Amino acid sequence: MRVIVFGATGMVGQGVLRECLLAPDVTEVLVVTRTPTGVSHPRLREVTLADFADLSPIARELGGYDACFYCLGVSSVGMDEAAYTRVSYDFPMAAARVLAPLAPDMTFVYVSGSGTGASSRLMWARVKARTEDEVMAMFRNGYAFRPGFIQPTHGVRSRTGWYNTAYTVTAPLVPFLRRVLPNHVTTTDAIGRGMLQAARTGFERRVVTNADLS
Repeated sequence: MRVIVFGATGMVGQGVLRECLLAPDVTEVLVVTRTPTGVSHPRLREVTLADFADLSPIARELGGYDACFYCLGVSSVGMDEAAYTRVSYDFPMAAARVLAPLAPDMTFVYVSGSGTGASSRLMWARVKARTEDEVMAMFRNGYAFRPGFIQPTHGVRSRTGWYNTAYTVTAPLVPFLRRVLPNHVTTTDAIGRGMLQAARTGFERRVVTNADLS
């Protein structure tokens, strides 16, 4: 299986990349990134892209892949709707529009978030709902992953400093919280394994929540 990962330097993307490189059936991972991941592996290849809204500079390198795990995202805190839409809608849809004609049967997983909904009063939830709908319309194997609280594991770090402090404090509680609140708590490695499951066998539902991730 050949996999493309967007957002591999972010917290979720780091976990997804790790799980892909650990999986024996993943023969190649192509990371599309602005900055190098710092990871070295014989099955890993990286291409740099300055503008995620325009994939034309790398389009010829994107053919022949079985799955795309789209993990690129930002917090909506302090962002207006136009800026947030550019990252959370324009960027993933630019990737989807290039990949769909190349591999219409590929698995495309878009990382959304718990609480996403078109009728939500929250701006970020409406933007992500629009992206979910269009991704799943373009790919018969399109999925929206809606994680809630995500605990980083295996040395994965958030790019937001205070997040790391919060994750360190809550780490000892995560096994208990996952048992009692399975719909709200997951880990970066569980998300990565879930994406691989989506590509291998699929899920019954195309909107995947924390409760579906083990």
